[in-house]
Amino acid sequence: MKTYLAKTGEYTPKWHVIDASGKVLGRLSVQIANILRGRNRPTYTPMTDQGDFVVVVNADKVLLTGKKETGKDYMFFTGWVGNEKHRSPKAMRAQRPEFLIEHAVAGMMPPSRQASAQLTRLKVYAGPTHPHTAQNPEPLTF
Repeated sequence: MKTYLAKTGEYTPKWHVIDASGKVLGRLSVQIANILRGRNRPTYTPMTDQGDFVVVVNADKVLLTGKKETGKDYMFFTGWVGNEKHRSPKAMRAQRPEFLIEHAVAGMMPPSRQASAQLTRLKVYAGPTHPHTAQNPEPLTF
């Protein structure tokens, strides 16, 4: 018996919508990364792109466990001397709540050009509405 290897173009991606309210950030990020890469499919092949689109709503209501809300730090550096900025998740949630999920999912993807292309299929919105209703996304629950 031969091993089946999926080829590029054999699969049309689906759209999924996930409600992030009350979900733990790390556990949610793993599930999203697996859907973006296509690892939830029985025909998963690492070298081909078979992932789906993921729309995440209510990103501002995602949970962080333990003391991560105040103890964790996101560091930004412009390249200039003295321009290193540190922000807590609490400050990022107030300023740009989509960043928490985007950053966590990007950290769970492999460092490759293919993963960068797969991350473009992630759409994160802070509120309960999204502009992708025409694609008929299927709701996912974990």
